Amino acid sequence: MKLCSLFCLLVAFLVLPQSASAVKQAAGTITMEFDLSAPDKIAKETQLWIPYPISDENQLISDIVISGDYTRSAVYTDQKYSTPILYAQWDKNSKSRKLTFSFHVVRREVIKKDFPTKEAPWNRSDYALFLTPTKSGPIDGMVKELADSITTGKTTVLEKARAIYDWICINMYRDPKTKGCGTGDVCSLLASRKGKCTDIHSVFVALARAAGIPSREIFGIRLGKKPVVDVSKWQHCWAEFYLPGYGWVPVDPADVLKLMLKEKLKPGDARTTELREYFWGGWDPYRVELSRGRDLLLNPPQKGAPLNTFGYPYAETGGQAHDWLDPENFSYTVTFRQ
Repeated sequence: MKLCSLFCLLVAFLVLPQSASAVKQAAGTITMEFDLSAPDKIAKETQLWIPYPISDENQLISDIVISGDYTRSAVYTDQKYSTPILYAQWDKNSKSRKLTFSFHVVRREVIKKDFPTKEAPWNRSDYALFLTPTKSGPIDGMVKELADSITTGKTTVLEKARAIYDWICINMYRDPKTKGCGTGDVCSLLASRKGKCTDIHSVFVALARAAGIPSREIFGIRLGKKPVVDVSKWQHCWAEFYLPGYGWVPVDPADVLKLMLKEKLKPGDARTTELREYFWGGWDPYRVELSRGRDLLLNPPQKGAPLNTFGYPYAETGGQAHDWLDPENFSYTVTFRQ
């Protein structure tokens, strides 16, 4: 069946006007294919939850197609973050359990660096959700002590956020051995100082919140730069913080650290400085946002614990979770086509 929200498309066209053509863009079709027909699981009910992208000021989602032999399917949201979720269910004894989900995305580069010279007044209660701790990201104890140390002498939200961003770029590094995007266990990460994108941005968000700065992670997947690319393991996490009187500011210190590793850069190299300045208030267009929120209770609710993150598909058979970090055995593939 084909589901396409005319409302989302209308909003997207309003916020992505023709003048935006001068902005760098990336576009293509993402296709997610699932086959949960393992013989040893046929006697049990299977449930599948998939992050469901929507249009916003940075991306236009269209041509959504959902097909499969599921018993039932619908799009829901969770109650805390309103994260859209594509849900499908197969009853007991369903011998075939397949689903294909595809959508076209036009994603634009995000650059927000025209910061105001004076910080506007704001009400912290309006951003309470983005100032609270998560299970993996406390904002007291050692986290608060470090945040206070990093931001000593800084008086504005912008100055404090930049100090935290710079601290991460200097003191953390990308660990290619980390499984998936990392779990974002902030206390462990402050001891090891290494991880991948979810790890690095969990530290940024925890330190920012401990310093009184509303902040949040964004979970998605990278877009390819070739005609056809298997992006099954290309999940990515980035972040943003709220600047009073301005809005949400994009940051991606994880990509700074990734490119430093890839290009064998040192902290003092000119190229490193270039990357740090670009990803402070900037995101490249080769990504699509899929979800937000930590410690998610899905809808319908999963049998397992709240999800630490929802950047990957999640499935349960007989109430037991599949390993979402192992797409070959989950099993699913994600393909990008220009």
